Amino acid sequence: MRAWAELLRVSALFTVPGDALAGAAALGVRPNRSTALAVGASLCLYEAGMALNDWADREEDAIDRPHRPIPSGRVSPTAALAAAGALTVAGLALAARAGRPSLAVGTALAATVWSYDLHLKHTAAGPAAMGAARALDLLLGATATAGGVGGAAGPKSAGTGGRSLTAGAGAGAVRAAGPWAGLRTALPSATLLGAHTVAVTTVSRREAQGGSTAAPLAALVATGVLGALAGRSAAGGVPRGGVRDALRRATGAGRPTGPASAGQQAGPALAGALALVYAGTAGRPLLHAALNPSPPLTQRAVGGGIRAMIPLQAALAARGGAAGVALGVMGLVPLARTFARKVSPT
Repeated sequence: MRAWAELLRVSALFTVPGDALAGAAALGVRPNRSTALAVGASLCLYEAGMALNDWADREEDAIDRPHRPIPSGRVSPTAALAAAGALTVAGLALAARAGRPSLAVGTALAATVWSYDLHLKHTAAGPAAMGAARALDLLLGATATAGGVGGAAGPKSAGTGGRSLTAGAGAGAVRAAGPWAGLRTALPSATLLGAHTVAVTTVSRREAQGGSTAAPLAALVATGVLGALAGRSAAGGVPRGGVRDALRRATGAGRPTGPASAGQQAGPALAGALALVYAGTAGRPLLHAALNPSPPLTQRAVGGGIRAMIPLQAALAARGGAAGVALGVMGLVPLARTFARKVSPT
């Protein structure tokens, strides 16, 4: 079990659920059953990528990291490859249950993961491929959530006034916006998350050897820019023309009232604070690695970048008015830290 936990890097799993939840928040609706399916699909595809990564790198790891599960003989290459295949199939099956748009995005995500691990990782396109994978993961949550809202129509849900956004009153508006509306609305959030992933992946390419000052310095600058954008985007709320506006037009609702209004009012301030947490979580180890690009400090910078995805996801959720979801995502931070002490996320 210890070997498989290391192979699958289970401590990094806590950075995954926030992708789908941030995607749901970008639509301005509450997470639903389809969002949960997207989370499950994301977890499976993420772990498939971890297993496939070590299988593809088994010869390289035998030289640079002989303690890894495959080169040390604790997990066989055949078992790792089989696990990658099984997890990919499971992830796509869950995505399919959330609807055809989700399956299409999930298929693109799976193809990106396999392409990265088997070929793109050692090319100049590697960081961009990883960034695309994270962005697609967030878009998977958005398309699944939109499909869940669109499929929630029922005669008993009339007259909600738009307060229960997963009820039938909003379902017609989501259908009117189209099955791919989630992609368009969530694209800004996906771009920010993908850009962060590109920066972290660029640093990770030298984590075993160290010696690169330029990569962590560039990532440090990128972290500052992304943190500022996340905070500023929070003040602007969800872009106009998205699913949120379609819901309001269809239901005749003006400004939302009740709990939803409170969450939207708290969202901008909370997102700004979470953007600062993100910048600090990623920035400090990156600064250390830039000043002393040794392998241990570079690995810490990569680990910090991975952990920083959680407050970034929370900030993205908060800017959509989902303050409760954002705080729930931040609740994964102590779990990630606890597991990181036992199993390295890199």
